[in-house]
Amino acid sequence: MASIKDIAKQAGVSISTVSYALNGSSKVTEETAAKILAIAKELNYVPNAAARSLKKRETKIIGVFLTNYGGAFYGQLLQGIQEALNRKGYEMIVCSGKESHRFIPERMIDGAIVLDYFFSSEELIKHANAGHKIVVMDRELTHSNINQVLLHNTSGATLAIDHLIEKGHRKIYAVSGPEGSYDATQRIEAVRQAVKRYADIDYHELPGDFNKPAGEKAAEQIVKEFTEPAAVFCLNDEMAIGMYNYLARTKYEVGKDIHIIGFDNIELTQYTSPRLATIDYSERKWGAVSAEHLLKLIANEPVEHERIYVTLIPGGSVQNV
Repeated sequence: MASIKDIAKQAGVSISTVSYALNGSSKVTEETAAKILAIAKELNYVPNAAARSLKKRETKIIGVFLTNYGGAFYGQLLQGIQEALNRKGYEMIVCSGKESHRFIPERMIDGAIVLDYFFSSEELIKHANAGHKIVVMDRELTHSNINQVLLHNTSGATLAIDHLIEKGHRKIYAVSGPEGSYDATQRIEAVRQAVKRYADIDYHELPGDFNKPAGEKAAEQIVKEFTEPAAVFCLNDEMAIGMYNYLARTKYEVGKDIHIIGFDNIELTQYTSPRLATIDYSERKWGAVSAEHLLKLIANEPVEHERIYVTLIPGGSVQNV
């Protein structure tokens, strides 16, 4: 691969002159600049982005760190992030896995948006202490270089349980999320608090993992125990869809025998029959707000923590009993 040194040697000029020409500096005459650019093209020269970013101390790239890429959840979230960044001339790279964490200390990105429960809070604090700008979407951290943009999980879970109670349900299951997930922990704790406010509730918790197979497994367990109509709060819609899939292979009907409410209002819920009741918020807004807050941090502008509020969307999956 050709370097600036190769271009300088062939053009018979200094390395600094080549650098000026490649960066459009007025310190080089048009004739010399044209000659250098022609040689660079001939040699298939590609600028070293890492070296350039070290010199300018910016890459105009934001890293978005996710636990994984699976499921239908991330599309609108990433769209919101991308739109907000593009408006300010930034691009994003989407990362998953521990090896990608080095992008922050190596300054391959200008800042990070984190929705990855495998990324330890201790590691994030360490990066913040070194001056890196971070927005977290999945935990509460206090640091001048860290901003929080979180979902109002407690309100959402409380709305879900209240809705089931209002429909007359007294046998209620909650299908939890993965261990270590901030959102899952917040939601299940809110469920436990909500059911305590009501008398004569037959409450059960089943393990989940925020994916369709976990929903199918939970549905199998509920069917085995079935003696009367039951209500289920799946802590995300992916698991609720898995529950629909399993029940479709049985004699039990959603909205008649087993009543289901989810969380996230992903696009797939619009095509369920009966329509899945769910907790709604704008994934696109959540992503856009996170990006906007990060850019303010990078620009050293004041920015407050923010919570994304949620609402209930009723559906035929939860009926009166």
